[in-house]
Amino acid sequence: MKRDQAIGPCDLVLFGVKGDLARRKLLPALYQLDKAGLLHADSRIIGVARHEAEPIEKILDTFLKEPVDTAVLERFKARLGHVTLDFADMSSYAAISEAVNLDTPEVYYFATPPSLYGDICQGLSGAGLIRDNSRVIMEKPIGHDLASSRVINDKVDAHFQERQIYRIDHYLGKETVQNLLALRFANSIFASNWDYSCIDSVQITVAEEVGIEGRWSYFDKAGQMRDMVQNHLLQVLTLIAMEPPVSLDADAIRDEKVKVLKALRPITQSNINDVTVRGQYSAGFLRGKAVPGYAEEEDANTGSDTETFIAMRVDIDNWRWSGVPFYLRTGKRMPSKTTEVVINFKALPHNIFAKSQKNPPANKLIIRLQPHEGVELQMLNKVPGLESNMRLQSTTLDLSFFDAFKDERIADAYERLLLEAMMGNQALFVRRDEVEAAWTWVDSILAAWEQNGDKPKAYQAGSWGPVASIALITRDGRSWEE
Repeated sequence: MKRDQAIGPCDLVLFGVKGDLARRKLLPALYQLDKAGLLHADSRIIGVARHEAEPIEKILDTFLKEPVDTAVLERFKARLGHVTLDFADMSSYAAISEAVNLDTPEVYYFATPPSLYGDICQGLSGAGLIRDNSRVIMEKPIGHDLASSRVINDKVDAHFQERQIYRIDHYLGKETVQNLLALRFANSIFASNWDYSCIDSVQITVAEEVGIEGRWSYFDKAGQMRDMVQNHLLQVLTLIAMEPPVSLDADAIRDEKVKVLKALRPITQSNINDVTVRGQYSAGFLRGKAVPGYAEEEDANTGSDTETFIAMRVDIDNWRWSGVPFYLRTGKRMPSKTTEVVINFKALPHNIFAKSQKNPPANKLIIRLQPHEGVELQMLNKVPGLESNMRLQSTTLDLSFFDAFKDERIADAYERLLLEAMMGNQALFVRRDEVEAAWTWVDSILAAWEQNGDKPKAYQAGSWGPVASIALITRDGRSWEE
């Protein structure tokens, strides 16, 4: 990762430094930024928690995917500080002012449950630690519905202005998600063919092999709709569907994303069964190993109706996407860990190769977010030979990042997002009206499921979800990409 713009100094104050997110993602990402020379010499990282954090050497040895560079580690350690405090004790926040450099901006990262955001803001404000150049980074999801998200955002808004607030969805930091902007708006071959006249349908799949992995208390209250659709899938959808922004400025991009969310066709009790399928995994096999069902996981509520799988058809009621369905699918205990977008183009109106191939497949653009980030374009070519009938074969133009940029390290999403926040660039972060537009649409679906009282359909762990999810797309004359 390289930067042609100088990055000024700042103090990153990391609340919840002992938590899983900080240990797995944030501290390794900050180490990588230091290794790449992207942190200013005077920037510091202050961890805040109720107890002392474990040694940074242990964290990096555990979660870094490469050997630790000794010289970088020593430089990185010199940046680190720690403040021990009780988040609910307003008087204890004064200790932070002694640890930071008040001559540089503070970037506060809330790697804590959202229920603590209000207390932290109040404590910082009482200690005089919120200034005009201060910023705050908040993890999504914020709340569990529109009303609760407003309560949390109101508490933060009481102390920070919107221009100071950076709401993270880590999918927005992925290299391939970033590449969507370049793919769409820097290439005329796509920019002029990106609407109902050329595109038949769009599929967005986020499949996970894992189950609950110790997150039962959180996930059973959230479910796949709140945990994945309201966050990651809708973010990807808006980037695919939005109109060209007037510039790459933060609000120009976010304005267009909000327009897409407001154009989503409502899903209510009248159409919920036609366009959505909920599932919950039962016991099965994954990679040859037996795995328990959702209700059999440790500490499980055996009578839970929480969904671990969702398939749905989403329609966008605007000129560009009239009649183009977006199929969203996400679930746990799927056969593989896959995140991809498939743009299915329309078939040609007339087939002049009918003698050799009656129904040639249409072109597809496949955008892989994980694993092996990259882009593929499936197109038809002539099979070499002297036959009188020209035979066609589908071939793939592979634009894999791993092959095209062999000498470039693909940065983790959190590296990019942390760097952008320290730079003061909000383009990759979610604005409040965007959060509320997403919750408004999602709340209607959750309410319809509750009104209908239908239980999630069972699917075996290691499969691609309930049979009903296949019927959902088959009745439109289409099929899921596997």
